[in-house]
Amino acid sequence: MDDTTAFDPMPRPTATRPLLGLTVLVVEDSRYACDAMRLLCLRSGARIRRADSLKAGRRHLQVYRPSVLIVDMGLPDGSGADLIAELDTYVPRVSVILGISGDPEAEAAAIAAGADGFLEKPISSLSMFQNKVIGALPPDRRPKGAREVRDDPIFPDPLAFRDDMAHVADVLGDHADNRTLDYVAQFLRGVAGSAGDTDLQSAVESLARARANGKPLQSDIARIAGLVQDRLSERVAV
Repeated sequence: MDDTTAFDPMPRPTATRPLLGLTVLVVEDSRYACDAMRLLCLRSGARIRRADSLKAGRRHLQVYRPSVLIVDMGLPDGSGADLIAELDTYVPRVSVILGISGDPEAEAAAIAAGADGFLEKPISSLSMFQNKVIGALPPDRRPKGAREVRDDPIFPDPLAFRDDMAHVADVLGDHADNRTLDYVAQFLRGVAGSAGDTDLQSAVESLARARANGKPLQSDIARIAGLVQDRLSERVAV
């Protein structure tokens, strides 16, 4: 089922809202990244639905077919590349499938799985986001005429960042095996980059290097856990 019907005519894009008429399904486990995507879609005119795992994304797709699918490459229950590969074979196919990650090296896996493009976190440019989506649309679905180029700053909800920190604390509180640590590293790389948290980003990169070089991980894990707890203890103005 598509996001439009004969009883709900597709709105026409405008110069300021070039994605009007599109529905975007974002499969992303970071609440902070989801809120950034919500703001990007809202300012572009697109409707948004969200899922936080492969399982939830597949459940959404059983009910309706979005115009655009944006899939995080590292999800709690597997790789976003698996969902991209599945959706690439659907008939009719979702018009636009994009991978997204804080790790630029994940682009190759997204494209190999069948994605039409790739978004690297943090996504702070409204025009870049719009261009990526519009450029991947079939020619007959691209908005006609000039567009107003706007790059208003995107400020996701700070409470969403705290939710992400609480999620990491829960994950690290369980048995931190190698798969869990790889997930934490990719998750925090995107969140820290989006939030401009250089200390947390540095700790994540140190953990990733230690993992890659087979070095002891205890000090890096403890450093990340401490930084996460520091951020959870900070007061956030609502």
